[in-house]
Amino acid sequence: MNIIISNSSGRPIYEQIMTQIKNLIISGELKEGDALPSMRLLAKELRISVITTKRAYDELEREGFIISITGKGSFVAAKNVNLIREQQLREIEDLMQKIVEKSITCGLTLDELIEMLKLCYEGE
Repeated sequence: MNIIISNSSGRPIYEQIMTQIKNLIISGELKEGDALPSMRLLAKELRISVITTKRAYDELEREGFIISITGKGSFVAAKNVNLIREQQLREIEDLMQKIVEKSITCGLTLDELIEMLKLCYEGE
């Protein structure tokens, strides 16, 4: 599992780990039942605190992406990937609606808004 941490992103490290693991699950790279690295191993590989990896794993488990079994490790949970993707699409639509409303308030044209979105997308 290849996780990349950016100190300049402004996002907490545990969130970066969560997002990347979620993306691996949604894309199908990690499948139901696949084992994740132990919290200690991941912390060692990323050169971060075990507390940080624990927080990421705890949040992933709380959201239903993984299950942890004491003494065995953490595994990708059985969850409908299409349902997860649909939920994320709804969140994107909600955020986009807010962006559109704010853009109209600021007097941005649709072309200007699309250009801003392209710049943001390509910057990631």
